[in-house]
Amino acid sequence: MAERILVWHRLDLRVTDHAPLATACRDGAEVVALYVFDERQFTATPEAVAKTGAFRTRFLLETVEALRLAYRVLGSDLIVRRGRTEELVSALVDELAVDRVYFHTYPTSEELAVERAAVSRLRVPYRSWWGHTLYALEDLPFEIGALPEVFTNFRKVVEGGCAVRAPIAAPVHIRALRTNVGTDRIPSIEDLGVTPPEVDPRAVLLFKGGELEGKARLFEYIWKKDCLKSYKETRNGLLGPDYSSKLSPWLAHGCVSPRSVYAEIKRYEAERVKNDSTYWLTFELLWRDYFAFIASKHGTKLFRASGLRGIVLPWTHDRISFGLWCRGKTGFPLIDANMRELSATGFMSNRGRQNVGSFLTKNLSIDWRWGAAWFESLLVDYDVASNWGNWNYTAGVGNDARGFRFFNTEKQAKDYDPEGRYVKTWLPELAAIPADRVHNPSSLSAADQQRFGVRMGSDYPNPMLDLFKSAAENQELYESAVTRVTKAVRGGHA
Repeated sequence: MAERILVWHRLDLRVTDHAPLATACRDGAEVVALYVFDERQFTATPEAVAKTGAFRTRFLLETVEALRLAYRVLGSDLIVRRGRTEELVSALVDELAVDRVYFHTYPTSEELAVERAAVSRLRVPYRSWWGHTLYALEDLPFEIGALPEVFTNFRKVVEGGCAVRAPIAAPVHIRALRTNVGTDRIPSIEDLGVTPPEVDPRAVLLFKGGELEGKARLFEYIWKKDCLKSYKETRNGLLGPDYSSKLSPWLAHGCVSPRSVYAEIKRYEAERVKNDSTYWLTFELLWRDYFAFIASKHGTKLFRASGLRGIVLPWTHDRISFGLWCRGKTGFPLIDANMRELSATGFMSNRGRQNVGSFLTKNLSIDWRWGAAWFESLLVDYDVASNWGNWNYTAGVGNDARGFRFFNTEKQAKDYDPEGRYVKTWLPELAAIPADRVHNPSSLSAADQQRFGVRMGSDYPNPMLDLFKSAAENQELYESAVTRVTKAVRGGHA
């Protein structure tokens, strides 16, 4: 009699390059596939924002629907449940007399807590795999405790002494259960207490969830549009679907594995061209890996106000100023355009994320965790380790920080939006202002305001602060805090 194995899907919503599923099929087991909509993911965060916002919820629902279809095509089905994951996993194991449980493991605190609670209830053997990074954890040429604290050192070590495994092929058939079991319908977005998002025609891409959609985007970007060859030159863009790969939502939900992306990069290099741009997409996958491994090494430090470096800063908790930042009402066009794009579409460019993060932490001096929570709620491509790791870095409290890294928003705007097209797309009230003045509308005279149809302080806000004065004040506080940490470390080693 064949074993019955429960494949518990988490952030791995695919059937390709899925070690738990592939192993169960190879062993000839009857596969019980499960996904749980955990009720705790649809509550409010301590910062009083929805933990999972509308764009990510919609993408997740589409992805689970696609995963169920994939299982049905392969002769099986996906069981869907709602509630607390640990309770529902153990209940299904008992109900169906499951022999083993297979799943992917993740290093971040909430995911680990759910995993530990789930396995503590099991009365059958279980096995977990690490499967969400380019390099396998067990293939690293060092123990996780010896992970380099600087990304460049990590990159050099793994590139020089570690191989990327080939992605695992999807099964051609999945042995279905020999018993009837209710699979449950996939909930609607309203069932989860979320209001459906509107489609904004200005969105860079209409992200649709699912493995096939992710593979289609990968093919389109690399092969159909031939964009990979110029990725390094275009990656700091702000408008349009192809300035970057836009694969992050599918990577974050595990619709496509980084090893599958890497395999396509290598094939492209072999068949078309190999250059700095083709390497740079791999470089970005390495950063994603690094944040995951850092999360595994440092645990809950990732989520503390003092960050990975333990730098205690006098963060403010000004809800009025934070609200202006969230709504794109700061009076700095590049910041406001990016924040409005995020609210309207659930996405923002990497260049935009760096600028708005710098403004929140280096100018407003607001607790960076508020920004991280806002991103967690709104981003369709939210990834725990990458989001919180990047915010550590932006706030200057990450392990690989470059001191007080302040972004001159006005210079950034002129460098990356010289014609003002991006700002005018998301701030239509500034559309008539000439490109050479649109990034500094507060300098407009009363006559210019009348000529360009914008009233400063009414149609568009005046700057909420002095960009350089606020940065200088916060830099002084930051350097003082770093000095205290440095002295404490030296004293501890004296």
